[in-house]
Amino acid sequence: MAIRVLTKTILHRFIASTSKQLSSFPNHNPKNFSTNRIVSPEFPQQSQYRQLISLADVFQRYGFPKSQLHDFLSKNRFLMNSNSSEIEKSLKILLSLKSSQEFLISVVYNCPRVLEFEFLKNWEMGISIIGGLNATSLMVQNVLEVSRKFSLGPEDLCRCIQRLKGLGFSDGTVTRILEEFPMVMLMNENGICERIDFLVGIGIDRNRIDRVFNSFPGILACGVQNKLMRLFGEFEDLGFSLDVVRREILRDPCVLGLELGELSRCLELLRNLKCRVPIKEKIFSGGAFRAGLEVKQRVDCLYSYGLIRRDAFKVLWKEPRAIYYEIEDIEKKIEFLVHRMKFDVLWLVDVPEYLGVNFEKQIVPRYNVIEYLRSESGLGDEVGLKRLIKLSRLRFYNLYVKPYPECEKMFGRFAGGIEDENQHPVGMWKLFKPKKYPESKEDLKNIKSFMESLV
Repeated sequence: MAIRVLTKTILHRFIASTSKQLSSFPNHNPKNFSTNRIVSPEFPQQSQYRQLISLADVFQRYGFPKSQLHDFLSKNRFLMNSNSSEIEKSLKILLSLKSSQEFLISVVYNCPRVLEFEFLKNWEMGISIIGGLNATSLMVQNVLEVSRKFSLGPEDLCRCIQRLKGLGFSDGTVTRILEEFPMVMLMNENGICERIDFLVGIGIDRNRIDRVFNSFPGILACGVQNKLMRLFGEFEDLGFSLDVVRREILRDPCVLGLELGELSRCLELLRNLKCRVPIKEKIFSGGAFRAGLEVKQRVDCLYSYGLIRRDAFKVLWKEPRAIYYEIEDIEKKIEFLVHRMKFDVLWLVDVPEYLGVNFEKQIVPRYNVIEYLRSESGLGDEVGLKRLIKLSRLRFYNLYVKPYPECEKMFGRFAGGIEDENQHPVGMWKLFKPKKYPESKEDLKNIKSFMESLV
């Protein structure tokens, strides 16, 4: 996920900057119009209505949801001036490029201009080119979007593929590059070679270059002088040797996508951590560089769910255990928090401990108990996330489980040992029990006389 988010961000920035440089290409901007009803000056209203019905019928036959068609056609007025038979031919061409209804709907919604028949007609000959790469739907979609935006054709894609293969990239890597960074079709060979020479210059073997580009195609969007050289200067200023940096790049090539100052901010957080020594040792078990990258990946994860980066850093500072937890576990907890428990993700800023507790043993059982009591009107006051997470195991049991026997099973196997927590282990009572001595007749006589004297 981190790779996908990082590469998409770089792709969007690169497209934006390239669009300014390539302003000579035609850019069709449809005129504004009302989204309530479609009105075209070229056709009478009745003819326009028939055209709308005809287009909607074509799209529905190809699996487009009926509920979204009116909004889609309203936002793309140029379709109303297109022949419905040509639209259908365009849809058939798209399906021939990649036989998948999901692909068809995705590419049309993301880039409606690809439906222009004159554009797609040129791509009929590109079917064999795309098919030879065992292309994914994402690759075909991104290639078509960039081609439509910059007026490229299948011959440009063919030259790009030959260029990449000529530089030694495997078919799988070529597909990955076109999938994640289709703007490579606009790059010349010197620009690609410049990135390769940089990697070789820092000591990465040529037989490993293919793997680096396969794992992180976004390196093609990173300028050597204005990005990569400055990034390595920052690593040196932080005290990391070239061997350490090279090892981390081979382990995770996304290191090359770090923004300037990003690793410094992550290491500053780690230096200011206030936590138990075993936790800090576990965080730094792979070295300071790796620890900084772990922080960056988790900040990106929290950011993708809606937290601003400042709050994401705050959450990790308050709950450092999340730094060495797997990202999949963090995502599972956030998904449960937002979609099942119906809490806003901003609650993590107030209750960062939520990311540090066990999901199966604490979060799910407690939520099940509270949800049951809420449905049975057994809660006097609403239980918030803070109370749900921060209560000790024994206190939660005494408040919400012990008074309701039916909740014992929901609390799971963890309920059975709650009452025994403050008891002595089995056998300890024998050590504290007074020693028993045999009683004689004389002892009983003395006890009886003593008691009578008290009367």
